[in-house]
Amino acid sequence: MSDHGTYSYPDIVKREISASDYEAYLLAAAFINQSGYDALSVQHEYGIFGGPAGHYLLALLREINIPVITTMHTVLRQPDAAQRAVTAELLQLSERIIVMSAGAVQILINEYAVSPMSIDLIPHGIPDFTGSPSTDVKKSLGISGQMILTFGLLSPDKGIEYAIQAMPEVLSSAPDSVYVVLGETHPNIKLEKGEVYRDSLIKLTQKLGITESVLFIDQFVSQLELTNYLQSADIYITPYLNPQQITSGTLTYALGAGKAVISTPYLYANELLADGRGILVPFRDAHAIAKGILELNLGTTELIEMGRRASEYCHQMQWPQIGAQYCETFSKAIIDNTDRLRKLISPHRDQVGLPAMTLQHLSAMTDDTGMFQHAVFNVPNRSHGYCVDDNARALLLTAYLESSSDGSNAISEAQSCYLSFVHDSFNPENGRFRNFMSYNRVWLEDEGSDDSHARTLWSLAATASRAKSSGHRAVAAELFRLGVPAVLNLNSPRAWAYSILASDEFLRGYPTDVVAHDLRSKMAFRLWNEYKISRSEDWHWFESVVSYANARLSQALIVSGQWLGNHEMLAAGIESLTWLMRHQTGEAGQFRPIGSNGFSRRGQQRAEFDQQPLEAWASISACISASRATGNGEWKTKAERIFRWFLGDNALSLSLYDETTGGCRDGLHPDRVNENQGAESTLSFLCSLAEIHSALRPTPLASKLGNLY
Repeated sequence: MSDHGTYSYPDIVKREISASDYEAYLLAAAFINQSGYDALSVQHEYGIFGGPAGHYLLALLREINIPVITTMHTVLRQPDAAQRAVTAELLQLSERIIVMSAGAVQILINEYAVSPMSIDLIPHGIPDFTGSPSTDVKKSLGISGQMILTFGLLSPDKGIEYAIQAMPEVLSSAPDSVYVVLGETHPNIKLEKGEVYRDSLIKLTQKLGITESVLFIDQFVSQLELTNYLQSADIYITPYLNPQQITSGTLTYALGAGKAVISTPYLYANELLADGRGILVPFRDAHAIAKGILELNLGTTELIEMGRRASEYCHQMQWPQIGAQYCETFSKAIIDNTDRLRKLISPHRDQVGLPAMTLQHLSAMTDDTGMFQHAVFNVPNRSHGYCVDDNARALLLTAYLESSSDGSNAISEAQSCYLSFVHDSFNPENGRFRNFMSYNRVWLEDEGSDDSHARTLWSLAATASRAKSSGHRAVAAELFRLGVPAVLNLNSPRAWAYSILASDEFLRGYPTDVVAHDLRSKMAFRLWNEYKISRSEDWHWFESVVSYANARLSQALIVSGQWLGNHEMLAAGIESLTWLMRHQTGEAGQFRPIGSNGFSRRGQQRAEFDQQPLEAWASISACISASRATGNGEWKTKAERIFRWFLGDNALSLSLYDETTGGCRDGLHPDRVNENQGAESTLSFLCSLAEIHSALRPTPLASKLGNLY
């Protein structure tokens, strides 16, 4: 690493990015998408990617249109809020996840609700030490007794001070023993604190009077040099302090080299050193370390046998075998992704075929003020003016589409228009967003409905986290924060649900934001409590009536339960969505949303019509969230089936989607479709299409997008 904090890569590396440059991640994504690669391998570790908890990496992965395979070098059982948010989305964006230990598999399943079918256990790779040339490092260092070795990047969590404290006791019985600490200080530690930790270790050896018996080799060694050190060592030691550590390349290398190992019982060491392959000692216990070293006297049978067991166990972990397993995982990811794409374009009636993303009608419904509310057939109806609800939905759509665009300005320009409308709707006197505006640009109220306010926050949060324009992100983030206080006083469960979805979106881009974390937590527990009060054995719902945008309630509990790590909350969200989907599925398996002409009240017959596109969109979104949270692909299949409702797989076998304009008709009546193509219906269809595209990872929408106006 250079003095400027960047790495020097060989020519084979096509591009390098600055860890702290957000825009560089987006450029890297564009480069990858344009280069014809089949898959992307991500080696994930905390602390190497930019942004809080490394969330800049997500900006890259959201743009990628090829399958992502992520190797998790660290899997935390108890992450902080930012780490949980970043990790959870990283897992969602990954086609397959690779971990290096059985313990990591269980954490992903139990703590992050990842499907076991998406996880591949591939051990940490090692070279074939038996065929490596060796140099007598002990002789070159002047060591005549036992050589005890620790190598790797130095940091305070390595616990090396306890191994040093063990040395006086070791030297009292084996005076020729030498402890070698090989490796540079971790670059992040050096950048933040310099050599404070290394200096403290050196001072400790001076205090104990053992400076001649502890050697610090402050350098990053080559593979050959490392092999020589390992082959020359008698005992390897990892006195690490973090009991949750789930992998260790240094420990794997030491076992592969056939070394007798002493280690503290962190998760990975427990797994690798089982069955007599090493000695486990308590954390922070210098005496236990010394006792273990003295038990393995130079040349003893136990030392030799322990090394043999270790070497035999690690034979399957040599690089050729590990490489073959990686190739198998990559192939599996590519095949799975290809199968999904094939399903998307299949002409068969029982599989969904996605129409083109046509924005002609959206453009016709938009002028330089914003988006009109209503239409007569496909002609904008100016007499009804505008509303923030529809402009917020349009703003949300642009946030969805930007990640799939080809870099043209059309979407960004439209986003600017809708964001400007939302910005103007904010009333600083009461902290609320106004809703209705006349055609002559006069606001018709001081504040909109509770649901309208929370829906607007949702669109702002998505823009703040997804927009490519830094100016758009900044304006949206500021408006989001200004609008949050009013949400805390809203009494509508749907407003709570939309505010949860808003927080979820905002935390994609700002994972450490305290306001968003607090909002999500408070609203989630309010909504969950409402569900527990209303729920009965035959009525798994939040209210005594199933009315409009119903699946948003379930979706909010699902994403909250997932991100908060609250399995009971997640289960409640899944239970309510399962019940709702049964309630909204016809005998032939078609999606049959609750009719808006009466809704569905507890103990009464449900209304069949008018069926609204808004219900289909909410249900699609919720099913996709359920699929991501549980890893159960059946939810994604349900989302595809619901989408077909737009295309004619409904009670009347009539399409609501107008493929000539890209608009969507306003609803399904008992005997016909409502031919008007208003903003809410069209945006519900387009957002549904964008979400289906994203969930199933098809090719980008870039070639299908035109100018909006």
